[in-house]
This record gives sequence, structure tokens and C-alpha cells, in this order.
Amino acid sequence: QKTIEGGAQLRGVDLVGLGVDGHRWGIGFRGRKERKRKVAEAISAVGAEQFAYAPLDALSGGEQQRLRVAQALAGDPRVLLCDEPLLSLDLANQRLVSELIDRRRRTHDTAVLFVTHEINPILPLVDRVLYLVDGQFRIGTPDEVMTSETLSELYGTEVDVLRVRGRLVVVGTGDAMDALGESGAAHCHGSTGENHGEREARA
Repeated sequence: QKTIEGGAQLRGVDLVGLGVDGHRWGIGFRGRKERKRKVAEAISAVGAEQFAYAPLDALSGGEQQRLRVAQALAGDPRVLLCDEPLLSLDLANQRLVSELIDRRRRTHDTAVLFVTHEINPILPLVDRVLYLVDGQFRIGTPDEVMTSETLSELYGTEVDVLRVRGRLVVVGTGDAMDALGESGAAHCHGSTGENHGEREARA
């Protein structure tokens, strides 16, 4: 179990507080009120008030991920680095976490670097894609990169990209290609693992 100093179990609010403290040791008496305000604002921004004081081990994966987003936001970053923030989340929570990060980008003009294998939830939010496969890459808008010709060339096998009800759908042989969401508005780039594509998004 995750614990804090003194053996107490780590709660969501404690995790978010680490985003305010950063590398500093202690917060000082005069900083307590400001720290509490920043933590509360970050928790409110991700809608985590109802479970912020629960032990982390008692929370679902989606709830924990929302608190991690709050932790990242608590320090008021100019650049937000997101390494696989959608990992192990169901579709609803993938969409929720993606939208929380995108809302921060839009409201605070925060640059976002987003690494994920789960491109479906973020593709509606990006305007540029860097797609890497075995040392090769293509960069451009989703409509430029996510095409049958481009992906077939990168993977060395036939890949069909279809547009169904306004959404891009990728169907391939060999590598398992997922259905992808429609294009939209942030920045995105990434790389592929052995069998699955990995992408980064940046806004």
C-alpha cells in the first residue's frame, strides 16, 4: 500500500499536493494556505472532489488517473508531459482524461506532449501527427498522415483508411490497427512499439 510519512495511507489529496511541492522539502507555515488553495483548485478542475480524500488503493483506475492529471495541473505548468495517461482505462475514462487535458490546453494555453497507444480518444483533439514505425516517420495533419497510402508505406503491408460517419477508421493486415477517431485540434506525434502504434500529442 502507498503510504506517506508516519505510515499514513496516501490519499488522493496527498498525491495532488506533491504537484505543488515539486522538488522542495516542506512547504513552510506561510505557504500552507496557498498550497491548500492550489490543491483544491486542481482537484476541482478534474471533478475529483468526491473521492479526493479516499486512499489511493481504494480508487478505480479512472479516478486515480484524474488525480494524476490534477497533480500535474497543480504546479500550473507551461508544458504538460503526458506519458501513457490512458493506459488501462476504459473508453469512457480515456475520453474523460483526454478532454480534461485538452481543456487545460485551451483555457491556459498550455503546451501538451502526449504519448499514447490509445490514439482514438485524442485524434479529435489534434491538428498534427508524427507517426513513427521502425525508424521511419511521417508528420502532418491527421488527414495528411492517416491515409491508406502513408500507413501502407510505413507498415510495409496493406492498410485501408476509411472515413465512416465523419470518423477515420484504419483497417490493416499483420499489425492490429485500431479504429481511429476523427481529426480535430492540438498537436500530436509519436512512435510505434513492436505490434502497436505509439503516439505523442503536443499542443
